[in-house]
Amino acid sequence: MAAKRVLDLTGGLALLVLLSPLAAAVALSTALRSTPSERTVLRRRTVAGLAGRPFTMLTFRTRGPLAALPLLLHVVAGRMSLVGPCPLSPTHRECTGGGRRRLSVRPGLTGPWQISGRTDLPWEERELLDLHYVDHHWLGMDLLILARTLPAVRRRRTARFA
Repeated sequence: MAAKRVLDLTGGLALLVLLSPLAAAVALSTALRSTPSERTVLRRRTVAGLAGRPFTMLTFRTRGPLAALPLLLHVVAGRMSLVGPCPLSPTHRECTGGGRRRLSVRPGLTGPWQISGRTDLPWEERELLDLHYVDHHWLGMDLLILARTLPAVRRRRTARFA
């Protein structure tokens, strides 16, 4: 088993166990705040996985980083990685055209785009960051990105409330 998959599996399982009470609280809170017509707690979106194989990505129907907690299930199942390019729709031009480089790795829960300003960056820069990751990733880069993800999320959250 490759080192990256071992990191994904052990890290994903550890985070699932550690964050399961929080995930349950988010699910309950979302269900309680929903109207009867929108009782679904999860949002489903089809994305392109490894080699372009589509899968249904699940997120909580809330705003912010807590919405991503169900993605850990995809990491453990091997459809996603802890670190990788941003998941895209199977109909996105990067997935349908000749530029299928990003599909040579699993999409990630976080990645260079996440720690580099995410929504503040133009789409073209996010794509370049993803492609740079695809071409040059290694375990040390994954660990560095994982270490920088939580502080990046906190910075964005703090800036939003300042």
